[in-house]
Amino acid sequence: MSKNTAKGSSGQQGAELPEKTGVAAKAQELKVFFEEAQVELKKITWPSRKETYQTCAAVMVLVLVMSLFLGLVDLGFSKIIETVLS
Repeated sequence: MSKNTAKGSSGQQGAELPEKTGVAAKAQELKVFFEEAQVELKKITWPSRKETYQTCAAVMVLVLVMSLFLGLVDLGFSKIIETVLS
């Protein structure tokens, strides 16, 4: 019983929602959800423009290297299979 009291007294707004039913309850839940989401978005440390460009460049280089590697492996396997089957 003390667990319920601790949860209710912790300031959570969700404790009073189950009493309501219908569209009004869903609208209230949606409002609370967006308020909590806004609070969480303020906690995010967004990357700087420089960090974003550096990360993007690293991903593009990795994609290029991997595509060249896989293309060469595919070409090699194709030649091996062509040699074996002919």
